[in-house]
Amino acid sequence: MMIKIKTSKRLFFLLLPVLFLCQSAFAATPVKPTIQVGSYHCPPFVIKHDDGTYSGLSILLWERIAEQLGFQYSIKDLGLKELLQAVSTQEINIGISCLSITSERELILDFSHSFYETHLAIAVKKQGYLASVKNIATNKHLLTVLGFVFAAAAIVGAVYYLLEHKVNEKLYSKSSRRVRLIEGFILGLLFITKGPFNYFEFKTLTGRVITVILAIATTLFIASVTAVLASTFTLGLLSSDIKGPNDLANIPVGAKETSTSSEFLTNHSIVHRTYRDTNQLLQALEANDVEAIVADDAVLKYLIKKSKEKGEYEDLIVLPYQFEKQNYGFAIEDKSQYAEQLNRALLKVRKSPEWRQALHEYFAEK
Repeated sequence: MMIKIKTSKRLFFLLLPVLFLCQSAFAATPVKPTIQVGSYHCPPFVIKHDDGTYSGLSILLWERIAEQLGFQYSIKDLGLKELLQAVSTQEINIGISCLSITSERELILDFSHSFYETHLAIAVKKQGYLASVKNIATNKHLLTVLGFVFAAAAIVGAVYYLLEHKVNEKLYSKSSRRVRLIEGFILGLLFITKGPFNYFEFKTLTGRVITVILAIATTLFIASVTAVLASTFTLGLLSSDIKGPNDLANIPVGAKETSTSSEFLTNHSIVHRTYRDTNQLLQALEANDVEAIVADDAVLKYLIKKSKEKGEYEDLIVLPYQFEKQNYGFAIEDKSQYAEQLNRALLKVRKSPEWRQALHEYFAEK
C-alpha cells in the first residue's frame, strides 16, 4: 500500500508541470471579442434578404475587416435614427450601412475612415411629350441664348448692309429698302449660325476685313451656342422644370428622415416631407405624392436601375446635378478601443482586387 502511495505522489509531481503549462496555454489564448453591429437596408451598401442574411458593399467590407481582426459579431436591424442613437449611447459598437460622415453626427459618435464618396441628387418622374415641349419653349436660358443670337445677327446684318447694299447686287437683289433690310438680317443670321461667307462674296475692302475677323469669332461663338442649345434641349427632354436644388423650394419634395438629404433641405429652408426609408420615398414619387425626392446619388441610381429591370418605376429618373458631397463611413462608439485597428483593416480592404471588383459589379452600367 505504501508503495502505491509513493508511486501516486511521484506521478502527481511529474504531471504537475504539464498541467501548469496547459493552464498557461489556455490562459494565453485570446478570447475573440464579440462586436454588436447595427445596420439598415440601404442597397447596394446593405441588402437585407428575406431569410435574414445580408449582402452589399458595406457588409462585404465589414466581413473582411472582422476576418482580419478576429471579431465575432451579430447584426441587429435598426432604422437610421435608431442606429445613430444606439451607437451614441454605446448600445451597439458599430453601425454599418450608407452612413454619411457629418460634423453634426461627429458630436455624438465617431466615424471610421471614409470608404465611398458620392453626392446628393434629385429624382423626378418624367412627364409626357407635351410637357417636354413646354419645358423647352419656356426655358429662360434657351430664350436668353436665342435673343442674343438674333441681336448679334441684327448687328452683323446692319453692318454689312451699310457697307454692301449699294455695291453688292448679288447679296441685295431687291429694290425695296425694306426688303433689303430683311435680306441684311437674313445675311447676319446665316453668318452667326452657319459661319462666315466666302471672302469674295463681299465687294468692299472693309466688308472683307470684317469677314476675316468674324470668321474667327463666329467659329467660337457657334461652338458655344451649339453646346448651350444641346444641353438645354437635353434637359428639356428630361421633362423637368428643376434645374438644381434651388428649384425645390416651390414644389412638394420628399427626403428620408434623419438623413443628410433632409438636413440639407432644412438648412436651405425648403419645406419637405420625410419618409422612413428610400423605398417609401420612391413610392411617394411614383404615386405623385411629391414632385421630387432628394437622396444619395449612388443609392437612387442603383434602386431605380434595379426597379426598372423588374418593370417598376420606369418613369423615374435621376437628374444630372451634383451637389453636397457625401463620404460614407462606419459609425463607431465614441473613443472605441478598436478604432485604429478597424481603420487600418478598412484601408487594406479598399486596396484589394475584391473591393474593386465589387464596386464594378454594383455600379457598372449594363
